[in-house]
Amino acid sequence: MGHKGLTADETVPAGGPARAVTLHDVAREAGVAVSTVSRALSNPERVGARTRERVQAVARRMDYRPNRIAQALPRGRTQMLALLVSDITNPHNFGLVRGAEAQASAAGFLLVLGDTQGSPELESDHVCRLSSVVDGFVLASSRLPDADLLQLQGRRSVVLFNREVDGFPSVVTDSVGGSRQIVEHLAALGHRSIAYLAGPSDAWADGVRWRALSSHAEDAGIEIARLGPFSPTVDHGSVAADVGLSSGATALVAFNDLLAIGVLRRLERRGVDVPGEVSVAGYDDIFGSDFCHPPLTTVTSPVEQAGRAVIDLLLGARSARPGLVLPADLRVRESSGPAPSTTIP
Repeated sequence: MGHKGLTADETVPAGGPARAVTLHDVAREAGVAVSTVSRALSNPERVGARTRERVQAVARRMDYRPNRIAQALPRGRTQMLALLVSDITNPHNFGLVRGAEAQASAAGFLLVLGDTQGSPELESDHVCRLSSVVDGFVLASSRLPDADLLQLQGRRSVVLFNREVDGFPSVVTDSVGGSRQIVEHLAALGHRSIAYLAGPSDAWADGVRWRALSSHAEDAGIEIARLGPFSPTVDHGSVAADVGLSSGATALVAFNDLLAIGVLRRLERRGVDVPGEVSVAGYDDIFGSDFCHPPLTTVTSPVEQAGRAVIDLLLGARSARPGLVLPADLRVRESSGPAPSTTIP
């Protein structure tokens, strides 16, 4: 006997274990056929006025609620989209979610949010569970292998944020330009040695930032070392700070602001003067990066605009090949200053 799937007359329970009211229940109470109830509720113009009013009154009294997902499955459209982020607690994602939610809502879509915790296994699980009930995916900082992304693309529309893969529409922030600005800023302050405190090795943005930093550092005659990888969280900033200090570099550039803020906290506890003894910079300009001590020099980008753009791409409202690159700018704050023993006129 075949598996019985979800049917369009099943309803979602309002708030308890009680069985949901179905079309069959309404039909039995109203004394009409199930098909009549279905027409009265979904195509009321096809039912006589007296019958329509009786059926609708019974449905209201019984608190009948149609399962919109079940109704949509035969048509292949649910008016739902999924946004999966690598860390829901990272303030960098706040603007992305806000922009995506606003744009999805304006187009009549519901946005479902998932946290992959930077795990490709968890991300794959979310995709498998949601692929039958959403019309498309936005994958932010995805850790999935290219082959898995291509397989998913064959089933659902997919847009990538902060990752580029051939054949996929994507929106990325200009990490290359932002990295150039960091190096130029530190070089102008007299720094000749930089340590990059790397993020996860499977993070696309980490590779882009390291390659850009090392290339621009070489052009500027600055020594640069890659240290880590480190988990991109405040808690792991302590280890990153200790490793960075031991390298002898006069400037530490962290993979993201969360790691950079953890570095600043550790340096303060160790009595290291920032920026007198060492400068610190990060990426993302998250909420709070200007509240820490000292306020953090960091690369900023329009993530709320990115959130709107990924939804437009997903819904076909705009096209981008090979990808949409949003500008990045360096916000200079008090965590960066002249290199030790360097006087800037």
